Amino acid sequence: QVQLVESGGGLVQAGDSLKLSCRASGRPFSNYAMGWFRQAPGKNNNESVAAISWSGVTTLYSDSARGRFIISRDNAENTVNLQMSSLKPEDTAVYYCAAGLWAIASLKQSEYGDWGQGIQVTVAS
Repeated sequence: QVQLVESGGGLVQAGDSLKLSCRASGRPFSNYAMGWFRQAPGKNNNESVAAISWSGVTTLYSDSARGRFIISRDNAENTVNLQMSSLKPEDTAVYYCAAGLWAIASLKQSEYGDWGQGIQVTVAS
């Protein structure tokens, strides 16, 4: 099992940047992929945002995140980051980091077994 704690959320203006971080503990961090997902207000489902393989070599992005967000990881610090730029009001959501069941990056929620509590990101227009 992996315990995950997100940080870095908050209220920003459209066009601003924000960096989310997620610290993991439990299973050896370099054994599994990591992902970021989000749930927008009024929606029941989580949307995939980005994923990164165990080594950091492979990264995947949703269409909405590609070109604006960058996922990275530091295996020595047991952290995964999501650098978000050119934020839009539609990026407003609760963001969750998740620990993969496997080492390979995936945008499928079913490939993740442990989830953080989530952190609010609000982008004002």
